[in-house]
Amino acid sequence: MSALYQQRRDELLALLPNNSLVIISGYQQKVRSKNIKYHFRQDNDFLYLTGFDEPDAIALLIKADVNQYILFCRPKDPAQEVSFGARAGIEGAVEKHGANKAYTPAEFEDTLLPLLQGINTLYVGDELGRFSSQLVGWANHQRHHCSFDTPKQFTSIKPLAEVLHGMRVVKSVDEVKKVRAAVAASTAGHKAVMQACKPGVNERELSSLFDFTIAKFGCNDVAYPSIVAGGNNACCLHYEENCCELADGQMLLIDAGGEFEHYAADITRSYPVNGTFSKEQKAIYQLVLDALDQAIAKVKPGATWNSLYETCMQVMAEGLKELGLLSGSIEEIMATESYKRFTVHKTGHWLGMDVHDVGPYHDQDGNWRTLEAGMVFTIEPGIYFPKDALDVSEAYRGMGIRIEDDILVTATGYENLSIDVPRTIEEIEDCMGA
Repeated sequence: MSALYQQRRDELLALLPNNSLVIISGYQQKVRSKNIKYHFRQDNDFLYLTGFDEPDAIALLIKADVNQYILFCRPKDPAQEVSFGARAGIEGAVEKHGANKAYTPAEFEDTLLPLLQGINTLYVGDELGRFSSQLVGWANHQRHHCSFDTPKQFTSIKPLAEVLHGMRVVKSVDEVKKVRAAVAASTAGHKAVMQACKPGVNERELSSLFDFTIAKFGCNDVAYPSIVAGGNNACCLHYEENCCELADGQMLLIDAGGEFEHYAADITRSYPVNGTFSKEQKAIYQLVLDALDQAIAKVKPGATWNSLYETCMQVMAEGLKELGLLSGSIEEIMATESYKRFTVHKTGHWLGMDVHDVGPYHDQDGNWRTLEAGMVFTIEPGIYFPKDALDVSEAYRGMGIRIEDDILVTATGYENLSIDVPRTIEEIEDCMGA
């Protein structure tokens, strides 16, 4: 696997100007309470370029006459390893992870400063600001400490994300394989929850069932805190409490995805707690599904990113008008964007190592980005009627419906990776009835 990360580092350095140095900070382990720590999760940019999955690590990449990869990591410590697990150590950083040289984190600054000699551009990947107070001092160290008649070096500081995040948008075959595995696990999890859903069940039970099911398919964790929201709870877009008992007549919205080898799935389904759609639930659900399917049908290389959102909004606005939930002509509704009262949010995002994966949605001229084969993203239209929307018929109030699928752009069109999670009204009622 070290060859994969070497390839990515080479690709990154090829995009940088000569005499560049990259600092990439890995994450540090966080304390949960007293001497109990949270499970460690590495920074995705760091992991993407190094594959090194231990806390407190730092990496340097140098583009010069001879490129270098230097890794700073915890040394071997038998006593600590007995309690908290094995470490690669300095030797392992070189032998197993492909570093040209390796040091401990305590040696970082003393190692870095001489390497900055002759460096024109310093690229920094440090999302949590671990070194934010030191960067300017490092960049100016040479000119502040050399003799007055020595040529001064002026080093600019740039965010690594400006280059790296563009690289991460189009997925490799191996990355797509991992997303597929995350989606397959999540498909099983959603089906299990759908069949267990009934009045009287608590949201936390269904959340736990999802976690249990994806674990059987190789997922160590969820890709984000699961949203299991009954009734009006679904009108809070990132509801995470998952603590309420489900009632007959409510809709349940579950937005949940597993993480497989650091790659995410992100799938949402909405369905009646009792397994049978009411007339009003069916009308809104079918409207959201129509919007989703019409947007998916537009996916192909060359399509613009925002065309998917525009399609969803057009379909849902027309449907809400037909149901009498929006007034005025469709031209007025679209011009005033009155539909946003019920549609609330955008309808998709990149998907990969981050559930809201990195990368620009616009090109360098500010135009919406066009789709390319290998891109993976979600499409997720939704309609929400909070219980305090008193001007809306009571039959709709306290209901949020969102449907989200994970889409891969192919050479000729698209593949809906999450198509096997029941999504039509008939499929859902059959699954819940089973």
